[in-house]
Amino acid sequence: MLFAPDVSASYASAFASDLMSDVLCHYMENSLLITGLCTLQAIRTAEISSISCIIFARGKRASKEMLQLAREHSIAIIESALTMFEISGKLYKNGLNPIPE
Repeated sequence: MLFAPDVSASYASAFASDLMSDVLCHYMENSLLITGLCTLQAIRTAEISSISCIIFARGKRASKEMLQLAREHSIAIIESALTMFEISGKLYKNGLNPIPE
């Protein structure tokens, strides 16, 4: 974990997508985002969508600018070598649900 403003945060659901336009179509409070899109756009989308944690999949690395923006908006950043599918499966297996439709 690279940056965790509130490690005691609990999440009700998760959403996996590389399309930020899809993320913006859903209610995301108390949710985390799993994505391979490792850009400032992902951080800005999380901010707009009230997402407080992003997991970057497939070994993607957040830039210094991304980490700074995440800090400014209290968004936790996690980097993982796992695929989006693997991350989603592990979270689901441990009780995290998909976002409500």
